[in-house]
Amino acid sequence: MINQMFRSINKNKKGIVLILFSALCTSFGQALWKLYDSDQYLYLISGFLLYVVGAFLMIIAFRYGSLSVLHPLLSIGYLFGLFIGCFLLQEMITYKELIGTFIILCGVFLIGGGDS
Repeated sequence: MINQMFRSINKNKKGIVLILFSALCTSFGQALWKLYDSDQYLYLISGFLLYVVGAFLMIIAFRYGSLSVLHPLLSIGYLFGLFIGCFLLQEMITYKELIGTFIILCGVFLIGGGDS
């Protein structure tokens, strides 16, 4: 099972990197939307641009890997969002959120690592 997971990662390496950057861009874009205030259009526009970049990266990533591997990796965006919220927006992380994020990561590895 471990060998199969490593083969899957190796086979989809380029797509995995692109999908992780996609999740990171969309997470930062959403954080900038949260920072938007009525007179700070730079946050709003930057958030939209990052979100669009993330969407394009996702489209490109699907050309370089299996959908069954790459699509579950979009869930990594929850992890990015949690830490961006904590460090950029000064939000508190609860144990329940940490446990939920751990469960999501386990699912990502179990589902996404099974390309045959």
